[in-house]
Amino acid sequence: MLVDTQPATHQHLPASPEVRDQWVNAQLIGVLMDNMVPSLLAATLALPVLIFMMAGEVDFVSLLIWTGLLVTMLVYRYRLIGIYQLRYDSSEGPQRMAFVERYQWTWGVMGFLWGGGVLLSYLKASPATQFVCGIVVLGQGLLTLTAFSAYLPVFRRYVHALVLSVFLGLALNTLRATDPTPVVEQSLALMALLMVFWWLLLVAGNRLHQIYRASFELQFSNQELIDSLTQQTRASIRAVATKNRFLASAAHDLRQPVHALSLYADWLATEPEMARDISPRILQSTRAINELFDSLFDLTRIDAGNYKVRLQNVDVLQLFAELATQFEPVAAGKSLKFRTYAKPTTLWADPVVLRRILGNLLSNAFRHTRRGGVLLGLRRREDVLVFEVWDTGVGIAREHQQAIFQEFFRVSQHQGTEDSLGLGLTIVSKLTTLMGYQLALSSEAERGSVFRVLLPAYTQKSEKSALETATTPDVVVPRSAAQASG
Repeated sequence: MLVDTQPATHQHLPASPEVRDQWVNAQLIGVLMDNMVPSLLAATLALPVLIFMMAGEVDFVSLLIWTGLLVTMLVYRYRLIGIYQLRYDSSEGPQRMAFVERYQWTWGVMGFLWGGGVLLSYLKASPATQFVCGIVVLGQGLLTLTAFSAYLPVFRRYVHALVLSVFLGLALNTLRATDPTPVVEQSLALMALLMVFWWLLLVAGNRLHQIYRASFELQFSNQELIDSLTQQTRASIRAVATKNRFLASAAHDLRQPVHALSLYADWLATEPEMARDISPRILQSTRAINELFDSLFDLTRIDAGNYKVRLQNVDVLQLFAELATQFEPVAAGKSLKFRTYAKPTTLWADPVVLRRILGNLLSNAFRHTRRGGVLLGLRRREDVLVFEVWDTGVGIAREHQQAIFQEFFRVSQHQGTEDSLGLGLTIVSKLTTLMGYQLALSSEAERGSVFRVLLPAYTQKSEKSALETATTPDVVVPRSAAQASG
């Protein structure tokens, strides 16, 4: 399991244009569906008026078919509103867009059917009925402008279908007239006015759509700004709390060896003959102070970006031999087994950083292991090299597996943490991030732990040297081989 060892930052990543467009389109579709209810209500009220005016003046069968189709579509569109409110009103942008794409044909059909009133009445009904029919068509166009312009594809589909239907009604009835000559000029004038009306609808619809879109884009940007400020505020609060905890812990850990050192100095001043017994304790306290200062300086340089990395070819066998020389006395002192294994491998890395990472992991493993042993190895997994540090120690409970990488964190019930500064794993996490490596942890309480440092292929690319790995079998590096390589 990869472990997120770094604290959350205050940086807010802006949403991609695709995410922004999806959100804006979802809001526009929401406006479109909200406006469907008043538009359907207006259509429901206008339909009986038209039927009353045309009854007895137009063909009864045609009027019946037209009325049946309109009523069917009105009922179906009322059902669509229910489907939307039940399934899609609280959904994300892609689901809403899929809904509209699936049912947008209904807007085109409705526009075409409303224009069909012209086909039924033009040159067939009384002038009053034709006038009322024209007013209804004009009203449908204007209602479309306010109700459907929020979502441009639906608006255009409805307007095109409405205008096409009216145009066909004018043209067909003009051609079917018994004496078309007197009405040609009238029909041509109406067609010209229809084209102007169509163009004005499209222009006004585009402008209203841009207003809708600009409004929601501004709302999205404002929400992003609010989220960014909220994250920065929370990050600032966390940073202050971390700083206070860091200073308190550092002061506490520094006070202990300094206080002990002053006591030993006073003791030595009063009883010089005890120098042989006191001097090792003075050295131990001094060593603890130096270790703390070194760790603090490392953390400061890393956080400040002043930690210098010097990449070069690193012989893994030689690195393991040096680490074996350093930690085998520790293993012997605790009666633990210490083994290393690796293939002859040359890495492109900073040897000091790599030794510090592995050394801190080994130190942590030996500190928390009372029986069994510690294993350091290098494995290849596809295009990734993995350093592994196994131990048979006390293990780390799941609830502590993130926190152990924080400054001065120590599991209170673990033996061996009394002399720990709680900075070793913090330095490991920061150095692995600095080098572009990944840090993974597998652990079980009372069963042991495995820390893995993953070196992706891109960290091994250089102008001088690429990753060089032999195909020889695994080589176990015992103490004698380690000393010989060293």
